Amino acid sequence: MDISIRKLTPELAEDYVRFFDITPHDDDIDDNKCYCVCWCGDDSEGRDFSSREKRRAIAYKYVREGALQGYLAYHGDKTVGWCNANTKSECLKCLSWRRFMDGVPAEGSDAKIKIKSVFCFTIAPEMKRQGIATRLLERVCRDAATDGFGFVEAYPAKNYIDETNFSGHIEMYEKCGFTVYREMVERLVVRKRCT
Repeated sequence: MDISIRKLTPELAEDYVRFFDITPHDDDIDDNKCYCVCWCGDDSEGRDFSSREKRRAIAYKYVREGALQGYLAYHGDKTVGWCNANTKSECLKCLSWRRFMDGVPAEGSDAKIKIKSVFCFTIAPEMKRQGIATRLLERVCRDAATDGFGFVEAYPAKNYIDETNFSGHIEMYEKCGFTVYREMVERLVVRKRCT
């Protein structure tokens, strides 16, 4: 399958928002589309995320400003996947980090340990189970090593039920060389050393 992975840049803002426009959210409720706006390095406290339209506008702005980090997967010219990946020190500012990542160690918030954090994957329904999330993760790991990161870290749920679990399943991470670094109540912290 002809899949290419591109790092999200301001020039890809239209592709990014269009992908979320047309890709069903994990609960298949159009008004709940997240556009991944709460998982960026901007302190979004106090922003109005109350509607899909507002989240879309914020996402477009974040991508154009470089605040939202990650990778898009393409099949030909069509965007078919997304992986949110950012520097952990930036992620500690994220609204969703503060909401969902209680208990994850804050290592990486200083210059001694540079960690790339992977939070979520969104794959077009017709492209699921074809290895696209794995290819996105592999690209994150390659770029993190090139960019001088010490580790790539992710936070899969302990009990992966189905594709609505946006953080990916532990088997994918193990296949890509990650090991369990810490166990929390509902999630695992998995890490891979950059080489």
